[in-house]
Amino acid sequence: MSNPKINLVAADMGYGHFRAAYPLMDIASGNKIISINNYEGVPDWEKKYWENSLKSYEKISRLKKIPILGYLVFEIMDAFQKIDPFYPNRDLSRPSTQEKFFYRVVRKGLGKDLVEKLNDSNLPYLTTFFVAAYSAEAYNYKGKIYCVICDTDASRSWANLDSDDTRVIYLLPSEKVKERFMMYGVKESNLIVTGFPLPKENIGENQEIIKTDLAVRLGLLDPRGSYFERYFPLIKNYLPEKNIATRPLTITYAVGGAGAQKETGLIILDKLKDKIIAGKLAVNLVAGNRPEIKDYFLQGIKNLGLDSNVNVQVIFDADKIGYFKKFNEALRTSDILWTKPSELSFYCALGLPILISEPVGSQEDFNHEWLLNLGAGIDTPSPEYVAEWLPDLLESGRLARAAMDGFLNAETMGTYNIDKLFDK
Repeated sequence: MSNPKINLVAADMGYGHFRAAYPLMDIASGNKIISINNYEGVPDWEKKYWENSLKSYEKISRLKKIPILGYLVFEIMDAFQKIDPFYPNRDLSRPSTQEKFFYRVVRKGLGKDLVEKLNDSNLPYLTTFFVAAYSAEAYNYKGKIYCVICDTDASRSWANLDSDDTRVIYLLPSEKVKERFMMYGVKESNLIVTGFPLPKENIGENQEIIKTDLAVRLGLLDPRGSYFERYFPLIKNYLPEKNIATRPLTITYAVGGAGAQKETGLIILDKLKDKIIAGKLAVNLVAGNRPEIKDYFLQGIKNLGLDSNVNVQVIFDADKIGYFKKFNEALRTSDILWTKPSELSFYCALGLPILISEPVGSQEDFNHEWLLNLGAGIDTPSPEYVAEWLPDLLESGRLARAAMDGFLNAETMGTYNIDKLFDK
């Protein structure tokens, strides 16, 4: 085990906070992520509080599909965590309703036990969850406190209540988010633009892994060579010589932690079944660590007569860290990532074009806009017609362009940049 440099704290709710923490495990105490809601010895009342919060969020996320009533219930919840429009530049330092709500619970002791357990470690406290940052500051954590921002923009709740006098140092994905936090009243000295932490096993210290994988991917994404012919000097400047792929074009479809939009995965298989059987296409369905999603996918695959096809895989592991490892390994031989615009939006930096499913929540609306502005994401037409529009995207070179745009325009080295902060 390497010498620990940080206490790494996240929330084990959904995937976003844990996924952002995963690439930093090698510098963490015990090489592990400490879950604020599920660590050894967590007070019963705190565990119960977080369990109820997660159940409520997942239930409401799934309700969104119900016409009128479900939509209204979701909109009410989403208004609670809404991100204000970026323009015009203005003072947004007034605390939000969501923030005041969580601070009331923190003042009742939420997070206090964990801070006291970690306080004698003499290590910096780094978290990917804003409530954990609240608790660390409220209960006087002795070391420095860092908070990683997990989306392309962030609501006021990510900046602590006394934003102009906070000890928390924010690690930000972009300069634009730095401007946002200055609107929230955070001092510039507390803001460091690092980029989002992506998995090292998909990048390489000198980007050697990402460049090798992208060189293969471009050949599959640009079958007619339309993008390659037009942008050859650009490609040659950044990537090794284009390699001939020995595998079929591969789509990885990922559902969120609440299991929303799982039905789309089986629609993709159904509509592309002929190409899968012919060996021209492979599909990974990502069930994460949710056994009910895994079972849903496996039954659907069986019903389609694809259960023995090597070009259809379900990515699952009951352990969340095990799932991340399998998912990241699968991405190396994936060519398209099809997902709602969650924290996985940042994975476009790996040279993966993002096919964007419907956003769920205010933060995903901003991630969606970010992907489109970057050129790395493409809104998906109806999955029912994927057999018609996917070939068009391939033949035009649009997916190849999205892959390169993500690689060139999104920050790939966030994890290494964060590591360097603790080498001093």
